[in-house]
Amino acid sequence: MNLATRLANLGTETAFSVSLAAADWASKGNRVFPFHLGDINLPTPANIAEAMNVAIAEGKTGYCPAAGIMPLREALANDVGGRRALAYTPANVVVQPGGKPVIGKFIQTVMNPGEGVLYPNPGYPIYESMIEYYGGHSQAYRYVQTDSGFAIDLDHLRSVIVPRTAAGGTRAIIYNNLQNPLGCESSAAEMQAIANIAIEHDLVVLADEAYYEMRYSGQSSSIASLPGMFERTVILYTFSKKFAMTGWRLGAAIAPIPIAESIAKLNTNDESCTTHFVQAAGVAGINGSDDGPKAILAELQRRRDAAWGELAKIVGVVCPKPESTFYLFPKVTDVMTRMGFDEVGEFATAALHNTGVSFCTRKHFGRPQPDEHDHFVRFAYSGLSVTDIEEGLSGLRRWIEAA
Repeated sequence: MNLATRLANLGTETAFSVSLAAADWASKGNRVFPFHLGDINLPTPANIAEAMNVAIAEGKTGYCPAAGIMPLREALANDVGGRRALAYTPANVVVQPGGKPVIGKFIQTVMNPGEGVLYPNPGYPIYESMIEYYGGHSQAYRYVQTDSGFAIDLDHLRSVIVPRTAAGGTRAIIYNNLQNPLGCESSAAEMQAIANIAIEHDLVVLADEAYYEMRYSGQSSSIASLPGMFERTVILYTFSKKFAMTGWRLGAAIAPIPIAESIAKLNTNDESCTTHFVQAAGVAGINGSDDGPKAILAELQRRRDAAWGELAKIVGVVCPKPESTFYLFPKVTDVMTRMGFDEVGEFATAALHNTGVSFCTRKHFGRPQPDEHDHFVRFAYSGLSVTDIEEGLSGLRRWIEAA
């Protein structure tokens, strides 16, 4: 059977491939500590689940508007706008079955085949996948190490922009502040620089703000709030993180009205609408008490502290302590050299088989740049208890020390 040639350009969320290896190892009777997948093993707040049950009992199980039910669009406009000092209306909000669909629909809406889209590398692998699947030119920009973590290499970013007068001209930029997998956050100066570049080159911006409220100290800011950015920025919003609703599949695009209307049309063609009773639950989440989300965040902070504390004990591991997301991205170059590993994938496999600790590597988050020489891995601590984090990572430390 001959399948569509464009499927060759379609990537995947590579953490799931690590899941297969971890599941295979566990199926043989081995203990596995799943640091590879950024799921949250905490319950969704009770008021949200109760609202879903009420909505089902009331018969909200049929079709609803493609752009989302009005109570949820109103709630999102007020909440997202209020937290960013922006005046959104329901017309700016298009509800999605998760945050991830916003990526593909943004690209379909703003990018023509052959045009370029800038995206972070390392970064969420679906960016690269969707750009290339829809016939675009993927233009990766990179990060550099700093004393406190990572920063965007602004000179490199500027160097990969292609004027739209040329073939493959750059049309848009994907900007993920509070970043997966690095856990890093832009300084005010860095965010302003990105905004200046977008304005100078007339780029549309996808601001992936999935972790906007997943922070342990400080205050988040949005590039959409900077002068000249409101009318060119689409915000990716998801319920998955703040409300521990990963499997519920609920998110939204918050966009300038012409883009919002186009994304709503794609909704009609793709899935008709997001599940009605799930949207009703989302309204309860946004308009309800903050007690549930605060408890989730407090537990994640305890897990962050436990994971970072254990990694910090390993000689040769260099790991910043991020104030947001639920990821750690340590450099393991010295450890690998000391243990005789040349390839980071081999190191990860050996760690799984010797300690049960399963994690992703830098290679799971975009194609490495030719001049990258250091090795990094990513630990997601959102799906393990503090006890399991300490047990797993202390075992990893003992294995490394024994070598």
